[in-house]
Amino acid sequence: MGAMSVRTPSSKPSDSSEAPHRAGFACFVGRPNAGKSTLTNALVGQKVAITANQPQTTRHTVRGIVHRPDAQLILVDTPGLHKPRTLLGQRLNDIVRTTWAEVDVIGFCLPANEKLGPGDRFIAKELASIKKTPKIAIVTKTDLVDSKTLAEQLIAIDQLGKELGFEWAEIVPVSAVADQQVDLLADLLIPLLPEGPALYPEGDLTDEPEQVMIAELIREAALEGVRDELPHSIAVVVEEMLPREDRPADKPLLDIHAFVYIERPSQKGIIIGPKGARLKQVGIKSRKQIEALLGTPVFLDLHVKVAKDWQRDPRQLRKLGF
Repeated sequence: MGAMSVRTPSSKPSDSSEAPHRAGFACFVGRPNAGKSTLTNALVGQKVAITANQPQTTRHTVRGIVHRPDAQLILVDTPGLHKPRTLLGQRLNDIVRTTWAEVDVIGFCLPANEKLGPGDRFIAKELASIKKTPKIAIVTKTDLVDSKTLAEQLIAIDQLGKELGFEWAEIVPVSAVADQQVDLLADLLIPLLPEGPALYPEGDLTDEPEQVMIAELIREAALEGVRDELPHSIAVVVEEMLPREDRPADKPLLDIHAFVYIERPSQKGIIIGPKGARLKQVGIKSRKQIEALLGTPVFLDLHVKVAKDWQRDPRQLRKLGF
């Protein structure tokens, strides 16, 4: 087999102090649960993308931004590519392909603890067709395997590129959970970005409107523990956010009114729980996270509504932000 470059901590690229500033976009791809969001969070250092044990839950292009003195790396989070069964699935896939063609570098996440499968080949084939964009293979969850398993995975990934007729720009093993080689990954992504000034002011972690992030936090809390029953049947819309009037300046309160949309009346009981206990927990949990995000006390008003079969209806999809 030909030479294969795998990055370990000792092989850090040399650092030249005169390097020009670079800025650009990267996106992580991989089948659902490949560790894309966890990696985004580890790189950015703050919870941005919505991580979930249930695949395909990051719906929107959440962009985390890595600020460095010499570079700005903007992470675009695409929804997982999957064989579409509904209109929503198809629309998500179109967004994915457009995103790939527009970014400066693509990181393909492959978990160290799962052998390469048809899902990975499906994505790798798609990647092979996007000729111009450099591709880095990122082996995630390395904390879950021994070195022999990891070595076999690295060789298999190298071979996968060769089979499909392209060369990985790098192959990098990382563990976002154990914080291993995450900085190294950023060091390797940055040289692949174009030279140029920062595209976002320092301090911006995501360019998503607050409303979308708040909706995602509520949606994640609402899915907690009922993913098997309602994996994609929940959409959340923040109807309005208003500062409460008649509050002293040092004790502001933000009123947030949000609707949790489900597809069928039978799902209502699952979300609300006995005597409304579950919905109350959802409210408490998401309110804490929203307050942390906005840095202000919040009054959260949650209502559950039925929007019939919204995943298959183009008009409803648009209304719910897809």
